[in-house]
Amino acid sequence: MVEAEVPALCERVGLLLDASSADSVDCDCRALTDPDLRTLEALARLQLTAARHGSALVLRRAPADLVALVALGGLARILRLGVQVGRQPEHREEAGGVQEEGDAGDPVT
Repeated sequence: MVEAEVPALCERVGLLLDASSADSVDCDCRALTDPDLRTLEALARLQLTAARHGSALVLRRAPADLVALVALGGLARILRLGVQVGRQPEHREEAGGVQEEGDAGDPVT
């Protein structure tokens, strides 16, 4: 997306939100193969537009590079990701739902 296209896109999203009662706008991000700071700025401006209309922008199918860039840019609280990511197990902690299987040679306790 060219930087000059962002204001027109924000205006279009605003007009669509004015005509609907949607509380969120889904943004399919799978085509963003090489996101950069301009991408992050465009998404933040779209979120601002959605917020001004009482909605939220939800990023769907965001590639790992975009997720990392959102976190690095400090925008994880502003730009919502469409999937809930579970926490990672801490050092020496088993992941939730994982149980060790006993070895046939182990005594039963």
